[in-house]
Amino acid sequence: MKRYVIERDIPAIGKASAGDLEGAATTSNAAIAKVGGVKWELSYVTGDKTFCIYLADDEAAIRRHAEESGFPANVITEVTNIISPETVNGVLFGDPKAATA
Repeated sequence: MKRYVIERDIPAIGKASAGDLEGAATTSNAAIAKVGGVKWELSYVTGDKTFCIYLADDEAAIRRHAEESGFPANVITEVTNIISPETVNGVLFGDPKAATA
């Protein structure tokens, strides 16, 4: 699976209650179960947007999830690599070799 960042324009999402966010997660999880080929890792919630990190077979699977869930996928960007502060030590974020080093 490939990793994607999905930018979703959702007005006032940053003011959503815990219950509203729980409902959104329930809706997303149901769409994932129906669509398949998609795994949700996490989402960053800001004032009027969310930035969601997903694993998916392809961009089309992300679009099917967006359609099924009713949440927009305004910008979908494939992640080609990940760096972190540890990259200075030759460790790529999520590198399986780092766990044994």
